[in-house]
Amino acid sequence: MSLRLRTALSAALIALSCLLVPFGALAAWAAYGLADTGRYVRAMEPLAGDPAVQDALADTVGQGLARELHLTVAQPQLREAVRSFTGTDAFRAGWDQANRSTHGAVLRALHGEDTGPVTVDLAPVAASVKHQLAADHVALAQHIPVAHREVAVVPAGELAGMREGFRALEVAAFWLPSAAAVLAVAGIAVAACRRRAVTATALGTALGGALLGVAVAVGRHLTVADLPAEVSAAAAGAVYDALTATLRTVSWLLLALGLTVAGLARLTRYAGRARRVP
Repeated sequence: MSLRLRTALSAALIALSCLLVPFGALAAWAAYGLADTGRYVRAMEPLAGDPAVQDALADTVGQGLARELHLTVAQPQLREAVRSFTGTDAFRAGWDQANRSTHGAVLRALHGEDTGPVTVDLAPVAASVKHQLAADHVALAQHIPVAHREVAVVPAGELAGMREGFRALEVAAFWLPSAAAVLAVAGIAVAACRRRAVTATALGTALGGALLGVAVAVGRHLTVADLPAEVSAAAAGAVYDALTATLRTVSWLLLALGLTVAGLARLTRYAGRARRVP
C-alpha cells in the first residue's frame, strides 16, 4: 500500500471514529443510564429538595386538590400546606417510590411485558397529602378523596413506536462505541506516522467531547424554551440537569482525555528529537 493511500485511509478511519464518539456516548447514556431504574432514581432523588421542583409540585398538586374539592380557585392555604409537605421525610420517600414505580412501569412497557398504557396510581400521594394537611389543621383536609386514580404516563397508542426506538437505541449503545474504538485502532495501525495518528485521534475525541457538551447545553435551552406556559421552566431545567449530569461528565472526560493524550504524544515527539540531537 502506498504512503499516500495509507495516510488517506488512516485519516478516513480516524475521522469516522471521532464522529461516532459523541453519538456512541449519547446512545450508551440513554440505554444504560436512563434505562437503569436504580441510576434513574438516584439521579432524581436530589430533586426532592430542589426549591423550583417543590414549588412546581405545590402549584400542581394544589390546583389538583382544588379541582377535586370543586373549588374555583386553589386556596393559598392548600398551596402552602402542600409546599410544607414537600419538605418532609414522607415526601422524599414517596418521591423516590413514585419515580421507581413509574420508571419500572415504563421499562416493562418498552420491553413488551405490559401491553396497556403506562399508568400511575395517585392514591398513595393523595393519602400522604391529606394526612399532612390534617396535621396542619387545614379545614378542607377531610374532604380530599383518596380513591384509586390511574393517570396515564404513556398512552397505549405511543408504545409501539417507543418500543422500536428503544430496541434501536439498545443496539446503537453497543455497536457505536465498539465501532468507534475499532475504527480508531485500525486508523492508527495503518497510518504512516502512528504518533501523528494518535494525536489526531486524541484531538478528534476531545472535539467529540466538546460537541457533546454543546449538544447537551443546546438541548437544555430547547427543552426549556418549548415548554407550555403553565409548566415551570426552573423545575424542568432542574430535572434536565439531573438526568444529563452523567452525560456532561462524560463530555468533560472525553475532552480532558483527548487533550491529555494529544499533549503526551506531542511531548514524546519533542523528546525523540532531543535524543537524536548530538
